[in-house]
Amino acid sequence: MRVWIDADACPKQAKDQVVKFALKRQLEVLLVAGQAQIKPGFACVKLIVVPAGPDAADDYLVEHAMPGELVICSDVPLADRLIKKGVAALDPRGREFDERNMGDRLAVRNLFTELREQGQVGGGQAPYGDKEKQAFANSLDRILTRLARQAHS
Repeated sequence: MRVWIDADACPKQAKDQVVKFALKRQLEVLLVAGQAQIKPGFACVKLIVVPAGPDAADDYLVEHAMPGELVICSDVPLADRLIKKGVAALDPRGREFDERNMGDRLAVRNLFTELREQGQVGGGQAPYGDKEKQAFANSLDRILTRLARQAHS
């Protein structure tokens, strides 16, 4: 099984967590980025740097990730494209994207984009701390277990 990471926007702690799971469960990790990154020194991890351009990494992920695989991303429109293709998607804070919550997630994202553009709210997420790391690890474990069961049935 492969786990893909939208590497430009993913916190280092989440990437490290995925690599730990990959080593334990013998998974392949593919970091997809629009710019060079430091790649963990394990054979199971590969770095794919896509040509610069708007949504180039997103387009690569949608084109190459397959049903039964997992993509770690915080980009809601990207997650929507992946879900429609049958690919599991999880944000680095442990919230899984699925058909049931995509409408709400897109609506909230669009609302906040609009409010930011109007200067009514500031940008950025809260810091990535222990609570977020734990929520991510728990969700990652649950989704990888579910995907492994589906692959064997």
